[in-house]
Amino acid sequence: MVMLIFKLCLLAMAPLCTVAANAQTQGIGFGYGGRNGPGQWGHLNPHFTECSVGKLQSPIDIQRTQTFYNSSLEPLHRDYYTTNATLVNHVCNVAMFFAEGAGDVVINNKNYTLLQMHWHTPSEHHLHGVQYAAELHMVHQAKDGSFAVVASLFKIGSEEPFLSQMKDKLVKLKEERLKGNQTAQVEVGKINTRHIERKTRKYFRYFGSLTTPPCSENVSWTILGKVRSMSKEQVELLRSPLDISYKKNARPCQPLNGRRVEMFHERVTKKEAGNKKKKPN
Repeated sequence: MVMLIFKLCLLAMAPLCTVAANAQTQGIGFGYGGRNGPGQWGHLNPHFTECSVGKLQSPIDIQRTQTFYNSSLEPLHRDYYTTNATLVNHVCNVAMFFAEGAGDVVINNKNYTLLQMHWHTPSEHHLHGVQYAAELHMVHQAKDGSFAVVASLFKIGSEEPFLSQMKDKLVKLKEERLKGNQTAQVEVGKINTRHIERKTRKYFRYFGSLTTPPCSENVSWTILGKVRSMSKEQVELLRSPLDISYKKNARPCQPLNGRRVEMFHERVTKKEAGNKKKKPN
């Protein structure tokens, strides 16, 4: 049952990595350097054109001077549940696919179902000009096919608890690659995704694209404001199952092109609410 769901997820999420292994067998693979690097993605395949001509591309550098507080934004509402999961060498990243019923996120009164999460090292998004050691993307999809990605940035520091739990599974994924299995899968079993859910008092939101070919511009991005920590060893553990050309798998920041980056901040929102109550009738 888990494998069937995984296969369905893989088909649904193919745009997020274009399942690079299949692309490479067709001679249209992408990478992060050289002839297949990000600057060339739009020319590798007619389906990748948006990577070079799109005006709403991701990732971006979130700068203070280009960020606007939006009082109408609501706290990030996520409901995650215990479900089966599979850790996968997704060729261009390490990913975890969830079985049905993992939960959802609500953005602008629209439901997006949690499908998978994957890691980039170093981070793809920059925060105030700073690129961090890693970035986690929690990928959700709505019934209309659009995506909502909740991203967390990580600096080098103390161990990240969830990755600590996954250490043996990641080591096994690496061992499978060394045996020649480039798209290995490791059953994780039941995962309480509530442990992955991060409460946040601050986040940034903008509309952008997938950060890998075909770079489709149908993604609502939410970048959590609090930078978390993971150890150097954990960063290397995330890289170890991948081929050398994908160990550093961050697309460079893309032009904002006039887009508005909005900010939610719980403290400011509460202060505004308090001020409204104090106003005389």
